[in-house]
Amino acid sequence: MRTIFCLLALASGFIGSAQNVAVLPGTQPLTLQGDLSAQMVAGIDTFLSREIEHSIAGRQKFWNRDFSSAAAYEKSVEVNRERLRKIIGGTDVRLRVADLQLMGSTAHGARIAETELFTVRVVRWPVFEGVSGEGLWLQPKPSARARVIAVPDAGQTPEMLAGLSSGLAPERQFARRLAENGCEVLVPVLIDRQDTWSGNSRLQRFTNQPHREWIYRQAYEMGRHLLGYEAQKVFAAVDWFKTESGASTAGDHGARIGIIGYAEGGLLALYSAALDTRIDAAVVSGYFEPRERIWQEPIYRNVFGLLSEFGDAEMATIIAPRNLIVEHSPAPKIDGPPKPREGRAGAAPGKLQTPEYTSVEGEFQRARTLLKAGNPKTFDRLKLLTGAEGMTTGPASDRALTELLSALGVTIKEVKPPGKAPTDSRISFDPGERQQRQVKELEEYTQKLCRESERKRAEFFWNNVKATSPQEWETACAGFRSNFWEEVIGRFPPPSVPANPRSRAIQISHPTGGVAAVAGYEVVLDVLPDVFAWGYLLVPKDLKPSERRPVVVCQHGLEGVPADTINEDPGSQAFRYYKAFALRLAEQGFVVFAPHNPYRGEDKFRQLQRKANPIKKSLFSIILAQHEQILNWLSELPFVDSKRIGFYGLSYGGKTAMRVPALLERYALSICSADFNEWIRKNVAVDSPLCYMFSGEYEMPEFDLGQTFNYAEMAGLIAPRPFMVERGHGDGVGTDEWVAYEYAKVRRLYDALGIGDRTAIEFFNGPHTINGVGSFEFLHKHLNWQN
Repeated sequence: MRTIFCLLALASGFIGSAQNVAVLPGTQPLTLQGDLSAQMVAGIDTFLSREIEHSIAGRQKFWNRDFSSAAAYEKSVEVNRERLRKIIGGTDVRLRVADLQLMGSTAHGARIAETELFTVRVVRWPVFEGVSGEGLWLQPKPSARARVIAVPDAGQTPEMLAGLSSGLAPERQFARRLAENGCEVLVPVLIDRQDTWSGNSRLQRFTNQPHREWIYRQAYEMGRHLLGYEAQKVFAAVDWFKTESGASTAGDHGARIGIIGYAEGGLLALYSAALDTRIDAAVVSGYFEPRERIWQEPIYRNVFGLLSEFGDAEMATIIAPRNLIVEHSPAPKIDGPPKPREGRAGAAPGKLQTPEYTSVEGEFQRARTLLKAGNPKTFDRLKLLTGAEGMTTGPASDRALTELLSALGVTIKEVKPPGKAPTDSRISFDPGERQQRQVKELEEYTQKLCRESERKRAEFFWNNVKATSPQEWETACAGFRSNFWEEVIGRFPPPSVPANPRSRAIQISHPTGGVAAVAGYEVVLDVLPDVFAWGYLLVPKDLKPSERRPVVVCQHGLEGVPADTINEDPGSQAFRYYKAFALRLAEQGFVVFAPHNPYRGEDKFRQLQRKANPIKKSLFSIILAQHEQILNWLSELPFVDSKRIGFYGLSYGGKTAMRVPALLERYALSICSADFNEWIRKNVAVDSPLCYMFSGEYEMPEFDLGQTFNYAEMAGLIAPRPFMVERGHGDGVGTDEWVAYEYAKVRRLYDALGIGDRTAIEFFNGPHTINGVGSFEFLHKHLNWQN
């Protein structure tokens, strides 16, 4: 058995000498010690934290505010509004709302409570096909002075806000209080933080993902978002208010409309008012602060690209010149998702807590600063409410309600105190049944988007790339390659620091004690500030003078390290997966580089994805920068043929094989092992236990990938370069049927371009592992190497 030791390995000048050297010629000594994988993740974390802070100043380039008039201002920020709508997935066309649907039954009518001042009815309203808003409708007596959408936190029910159930003190029941003060109020249900329905009862597979995360994960991949879904429910409520009052367009104030929300409802109030100019005034309670630590919040608040253009202050400027009242109230304390337990696990970490007043005030003042160029009479309509000496107030304090009513044209000195509490006439009402309906409606809507996504991708990609030759195809794909990198993966500038290569030798010993045919080096390259690339370089010792060899970049999978790809211990987990494929290829005469990718460390690396997403980046944004530097360095080595560098990755390395060579055209070919799949179904569907919806890989969803690039489309970006799939029948990452179905599109493309010999798929009897038969032949053939 071969073993790996630190040693002097490569012959002087690379070729023909028996003298071993400790450092690869042309590099400096590598002195880093300890766990380089952990150090890489820590460095990337530092880099991303700095990029997040830099995003504040960088947002200005997206804005061109025109303060010459209110109308000019609205027009100038419309492009920002539409980008916000896109990134929260609020893009679906809503159904027409002609009326509210009263929801009564033989057990009770739609009217469930009445006081001297208002009545309460159970209602629903259409949003999309198969999706409705549900909640309570509070009608004041005798008529409405204003109309308000009152949005609870995700941990509250409409009944709590209306005073029909326990959980809130009377003065905090803001839907009831607004109705008592003459407002017509609609209170929508939000998706809550429980996990009861997060799973599939038919499969008997469940998770501890909060319902909000359960919907977020599947929607995010489809270019949708729970925030967008719930905002659309608000917009549909506004549609009805406008229809009821006989006004339907922005700027037509037949009925003045306000929105007030607390915590998760405050978030929704802020986004909704920013996106819908028919909302005349908003109260945001328990949600307003610097958003640069959004990566620590629950994952269902993650928005791709948010911080590149928007913080809460920028959101406030889209609401201007309409009224915004920010209330510094205590946020609900959320320490994480429901606790893992038998049969339920996999949720993402995330916490909520009340921010310090200084941070709230700082963000509020930043919003005012952004608006200071405008006429104060027009644009200074922001108010910050707080308790004495910066303490919290409310939520929904008397001051907040009074300010809202005043902004809606209701002239009062202060709101009335709570009156007689209403009584719910329903005897056995269970809010869980309504929550189940709401969760399952959004689940089914998103699953329908998934089922229809193949047609959407065809409309986006296949129908728009017209080519009859490899050269034409390559040219036609340039714009799509840019879209994939810029809009889906996220692109950092090319490596911004010199590579500064450092190395130290590793030895691969011969099994019989003789001289090994391969010399090895551990190599580190600088890539970006605090970001480095690291890997093992394997060099055959039979290199001839002036000879340039092909290179295979061999990529490990999840939680792996470069050493795994050369580990020959048959009893090791590494060998079970990798079969020492990097070493085998080096022994066959290829130069091999086995880089480390930073998907190791469980939540520590997944946190990198959380940090990257809000600045419109992903973990693969970093990986691509690392591979750009790796290619730069490999191409400069005197024994490397830069035109013959191939890529071969297993599992998460297979994910890399689909994304990195698709974007870095210097990779001459790509082999995807143990990962090629009907990838969108794998991420979004809930009808198979093989899907990521039931696992802990919460970093997997990539925003809007489902409507743009599945694995066939990524392979299309690799074409006309050679591409291969290696698939074990027993590999649980998918099914043969999924893999074959998706690969058939790839095969059809290559055949249509007259290059069918450049693609292959190898099925073999085996599990999630390197097979190393057809793939090795593929490498020899297409990298033109015969040893």
